[in-house]
Amino acid sequence: MKISDAMVGQVEQVEQETRRFYDGGLPAVDGQPEVPPNPGEDPKIVLERLSVQGHEQFALIRRIAYRDRHLGELLVPADTVSFRTDLTSVPMLFTWLVPKTGAHLPAALLHDGLCFADDEPPTYTSTDGHMVHRVEADRIFRDAMADTGTGVVRRWLVWSAVATATLLKGEQVPWSTATTWRHRIVIGASLFVVVVLGVLATLDLFDIGGSPELPWMGDRPWWLELVGGLAGAIVVPLVLGLAWGRFRMAGWVMGIGLAVLLHVTVGLLGVTALYQVTEKSVDRQPLIVAGVAVLVSILATGTVIALWVL
Repeated sequence: MKISDAMVGQVEQVEQETRRFYDGGLPAVDGQPEVPPNPGEDPKIVLERLSVQGHEQFALIRRIAYRDRHLGELLVPADTVSFRTDLTSVPMLFTWLVPKTGAHLPAALLHDGLCFADDEPPTYTSTDGHMVHRVEADRIFRDAMADTGTGVVRRWLVWSAVATATLLKGEQVPWSTATTWRHRIVIGASLFVVVVLGVLATLDLFDIGGSPELPWMGDRPWWLELVGGLAGAIVVPLVLGLAWGRFRMAGWVMGIGLAVLLHVTVGLLGVTALYQVTEKSVDRQPLIVAGVAVLVSILATGTVIALWVL
């Protein structure tokens, strides 16, 4: 199947149509007859929380039905007994930007059902008999988020993230292994360049000795360097994203997002690491941690008093 620009997501925009989601009923299981989908009923998201090897997962007790603009009716999951989901698959570091649940949850569950490993049976049912490859599943995800009322910026960020994952994994895709490796090299190289230039721009902004000057920043007043750095954080990813070919929209969004949020991400990594170290230390050496906390509190109090007096 040829992947058109509309399928990849370069040009096609959709209007919100909430009734595309509806109750998917139940599949025939354990001798019980099927409960067919009901387009007249709202979707019923019934989840059972499970712990699988210490990780939180959920079983979807009732199917979700979605009528796609190109492929017709899709039902997820195909099997309510074995299907598992972690809701929206977002690293903990970025849940402030894309939470695990919310308006986009039905679309996230639908996408989970449309994606499966090459050695697994399909975890969805297409009433019209369509086979959904991963690129098409990502496009359906983006359209479905629009139908749930998810904001434009958030759904394009999420789509770009899952599309990048699709290019890197190379599973359930209509291209060769060689093409997958080409995608991996292009993605790795472009994101590496964005990170390196982001670090150099930061060093240039704070005039740290020995750091090379970037041409769009140079030796200028700090506010001009800041403006130049922000401009570079947009222009450089736009140029690099062209190497992503028909997936250039994902390249642009991922590159600009990484460049703009680089410092926020580093800060969050630091805070997260501090929390993890503190949590583990409290479990192992509670008295030592309590003593350190008291000492830090005394030093902080002394610092505030000294600065106030002086």
